[in-house]
Amino acid sequence: MSVSSDDELTALRAQRLQAMQQQIEQQAANQLQAEEQAQHEAETSASIDALLRRHLSPEARSRLTRIGLVDAERVKSIKAELVGLFQSGAVSSPMSDASLKQILAKQSKSRSNASIRRI
Repeated sequence: MSVSSDDELTALRAQRLQAMQQQIEQQAANQLQAEEQAQHEAETSASIDALLRRHLSPEARSRLTRIGLVDAERVKSIKAELVGLFQSGAVSSPMSDASLKQILAKQSKSRSNASIRRI
């Protein structure tokens, strides 16, 4: 009876070891995927920043940086809009601070049009 008990214990240990190894492999795969995604986002961000360095005046870049200190999500949307404008050729290069202000004013008008109704 002790032989079968030892065999069962050995089998349970082997199953548990296999489950732990699968869990470790899954965690490693998830970590690798997260690292690849972070690297891709960093490369995309670097290419956008390089494009903006070429097409924005120093004053406009400075303004964009200051906005980023306050609201990082807003800067992402502004950068995406600027990249689209530059790629379509809708704006001249280098963009001055005054031109950037106009784009920001248009964007903030669309944000401020929201009204609150009381029911």
